[in-house]
Amino acid sequence: MTKKQKKMRNRILVTLVMFVILFVLEKAGLMENWPRLLEFVCFVIPYIIIGYDVIRKAGKNIRNGQVFDENFLMMIATFAGFFIGEYTEALAVMLFYQIGELFQGYAVGKSRQSIAEMMSIAPEYANLETEDGLKEVDPDDVEIGSILVVKPGERIPLDGVVIEGESFVDTAALTGESVPRRASKGEGVISGCVNGEGTLRIQTTKLYDDSTVAKILELVENASSKKARLENFITRFAKYYTPVVTIGAALLAILPPIVLGGGADVWFDWIKRACIFLIVSCPCALVISVPLGFFGGIGASSKLGVLVKGSNYLEAIAEMSTIVMDKTGTLTKGNFVVSNYLPAGELKREKLLELAAYGEAYSNHPIAKSILEAYGKSTDLNRLSDSKEISGEGIEICFDGKTLLAGNDKLMNRHGIGFESFSGIGTAVYIAYENTFCGTLVISDEIKSGAEEGIQLLKSVGIKQTIMLTGDRKKTAEAVASELGIDTVKSELLPGDKVDCVESILKENEGKGKVGFVGDGINDAPVLMRADVGIAMGSLGSDAAIEAADIVIMDDDIRKIADVVSIAKKTLRIVKQNIWFAIGVKLLVLLLGALGLANMWEAVFADVGVAVIAILNSMRALNYKK
Repeated sequence: MTKKQKKMRNRILVTLVMFVILFVLEKAGLMENWPRLLEFVCFVIPYIIIGYDVIRKAGKNIRNGQVFDENFLMMIATFAGFFIGEYTEALAVMLFYQIGELFQGYAVGKSRQSIAEMMSIAPEYANLETEDGLKEVDPDDVEIGSILVVKPGERIPLDGVVIEGESFVDTAALTGESVPRRASKGEGVISGCVNGEGTLRIQTTKLYDDSTVAKILELVENASSKKARLENFITRFAKYYTPVVTIGAALLAILPPIVLGGGADVWFDWIKRACIFLIVSCPCALVISVPLGFFGGIGASSKLGVLVKGSNYLEAIAEMSTIVMDKTGTLTKGNFVVSNYLPAGELKREKLLELAAYGEAYSNHPIAKSILEAYGKSTDLNRLSDSKEISGEGIEICFDGKTLLAGNDKLMNRHGIGFESFSGIGTAVYIAYENTFCGTLVISDEIKSGAEEGIQLLKSVGIKQTIMLTGDRKKTAEAVASELGIDTVKSELLPGDKVDCVESILKENEGKGKVGFVGDGINDAPVLMRADVGIAMGSLGSDAAIEAADIVIMDDDIRKIADVVSIAKKTLRIVKQNIWFAIGVKLLVLLLGALGLANMWEAVFADVGVAVIAILNSMRALNYKK
């Protein structure tokens, strides 16, 4: 809770206590002998405590030429209540209004902070090669064509080309894919990636401001400015409603006495009718029930482990017709498993796995870890010797005194091993022992449990199109999309490409429904902010993605997105019911009040009574069953 919200909460509590005391005194008849001025002052004090900011806002808006808004209507309606002596009702109207505003403040949540401060991909320094040796400098100060040295574990500071050295580069922060990519002499590398075990000398090809990492930061900072915010419903409604009822009340107070004629009593009667008209017209039921309805929907979502950051996002996901999803970490687990065993000849699968496990026993590579995990036994390191890791190719090691090879096709070709090339889905690890090809292990990213069901559930709740964007290879991406039943797939994308794709999808869907994006990595943050509604995986997702998103699935279960869509649609139905009910009753009582057939009891019902009924209806949004 912010300081401002805590202050409002305290004002509401103080005013509520004073209101209850004054209400009891009034109903008990203990105020009958009080001087009128004393009674007025007793109600004005809590009124000022709870409503001074509304009056101040109304005054500022009037001064700026923006007269008719909900603040003005609240001010004029409560002033009218004091004018005709209905102090309790005037105070209650302002109190209920502020309670509604506080509810809305909770629903909307805290303002989104700058994502750039959370981004860990921005390099803090660059090792610039100079005549005097290496010098740590700010990446901003590095010129094009400079030579940088990137040591193992360091982040590549600027885009460039490798001129010396070989290593595996972790691109997960940029592409979302956890398979390290090989970087060797002559190959380009991009800023923001983490260097693996080898030292690289890189010649820069771009200034820092034009580098990949700088562009991602810029996308994150600027994407939110392109994203249209839904206007507060009450403000939109009051834009037309407030001037109509205010002018109507003024005409009601002036025209009939002029047309019908009469003395002071006639004027006072019509002025009183106009005041009742204004009190009835106060949108108390709306300002409470509308945010409370959304608050109920947000509460129902939170029970499922889904954080919705504001009522406008709940409204947006209810109108979502297209959902775009990242692959790794969203639809797949982002870790690797041995998905297939292809032993050569009569070799047993267990023997192939044993050879592979011993070949990778000293490696910390994610693929090596997946093989060791599949083996499930401890390796006797005494059986190993002369381990040699060949960058970009694999492992050459002595196992039981004989040469064991585990790696890619380049390693097999280097040693003249005849092997069966694998062209299917996944990463192939070829195994050779004693210069004989033994077989292939296929390593794949594992699809999340429930991902396929989640896609089907999304379609069942009205999502018309599902799209997958990924930095992974085309063949792998298409295989995953086919298995999950995704309509469209776009692969081999960088973060900027993802934003461009979403921009294109937004244009195609303009007027046809909202576009949602689901992601989990730092690289997804710009897209999460650009989409109509951004959905992040909260358990494994990066801090940047969670902060950038509008909705966070706390346990990464994609099936819950369909639940949130259902909750949102139910919430919108309830909110619309409240709106039509409140407006309908108010119009009826306004008409009766203008004809002199409605007294203050009807006015209170049209205001407070309708609000209570609308609140009870709003509470239904909290209850959701799958």
